[in-house]
Amino acid sequence: MPGGLFELRRDEVTGWWVAVVVDRSFDRARFAIPAERATEPGTPCQNCDVAIGDGVFLRTLKPQAFTVAGTEREARRAGHGDRDPALGLVGDSGSWQTIAAPRGHHQPLARETEGIVIEMLAMARDRIRVARRDGGTAYLQVVQNWGRQAGARTDHLCIDLYDLPQIPHRIGEELGGAARSVIREGVCPWCRLIRDETASRDRLVFEDTASVCFAPWASRSPFELWVVPRRHDADFSRATDAELTSAAETLRKVLGHLDVLGWPPYNLVLHTAPLHERVDETFHWHWEIHPRLREIAGLELGTGLPVNPVSPEEAVDELLAAARIASGDPDAASPGLARGTSAPPPGRGGRSGR
Repeated sequence: MPGGLFELRRDEVTGWWVAVVVDRSFDRARFAIPAERATEPGTPCQNCDVAIGDGVFLRTLKPQAFTVAGTEREARRAGHGDRDPALGLVGDSGSWQTIAAPRGHHQPLARETEGIVIEMLAMARDRIRVARRDGGTAYLQVVQNWGRQAGARTDHLCIDLYDLPQIPHRIGEELGGAARSVIREGVCPWCRLIRDETASRDRLVFEDTASVCFAPWASRSPFELWVVPRRHDADFSRATDAELTSAAETLRKVLGHLDVLGWPPYNLVLHTAPLHERVDETFHWHWEIHPRLREIAGLELGTGLPVNPVSPEEAVDELLAAARIASGDPDAASPGLARGTSAPPPGRGGRSGR
């Protein structure tokens, strides 16, 4: 690693910069932050109270969850009946729904059965199809929050769906960056990342025949991970059953690796194509995992420059070392295998990193 305090790295897709701290040894105790309960012990679980049968179910929390207010001046005009048509809406729109695991399922996703996770992902896939068919909104955001520090409002395992009237800023930046990358290099940037990360193995965490998990070069947060399908497709609603099975296995496995940090809080976020834009050649759906391990400091607030106190290479070393310990590997006492070495031959379910 270079000798400076910060190494400025640029995101492969958006072009945004990240400051990665590279002059400190990793201190596991500093980042071992267990997820806190979202509710007090003994508090009734609303999802359990309304559970339908014994399976995964969909619950609508707010049928019209979003109003486009615009600037304060535009909001004041709208309050007097003078809504600006350029804002794109006349009234409330969108929704907030949740896909809930069966009654009594209050464990992290990594500890859930593969069948339940597959069923939850399949329902998310189907809800994107419904939102596109209904045609009233622009983007369906799929997220899973775990732990109070990550914004979870329940300890019940669930996946939230936000049917948005606008394309989120982050997705818009990825759309533009990916299109520029395809024009410049002739290849989808995520397809190229899959090729490069599986070849170098510097930041590879797990791969199987359908999915690849790695820590991005310009990780914005410590232990940030991306799970990307090998087959190019912009739209998660077109994911095959085999890809859902692979995604479920990969998410369970790599989230389980985070137990080295004491089962931390995290946000799991799906990035997929907008509902009504054709970006088939340039975009590539994928999952992002962001453990919530630190507070935002002044440099970030003042500049908008994310500061990551753990390099992605160190993060992957820690995750894979913990995975080897869990598997009983006799070489697990070392901090990690040398970067760039080949992984062992894949087993039936896939393989981890280096």
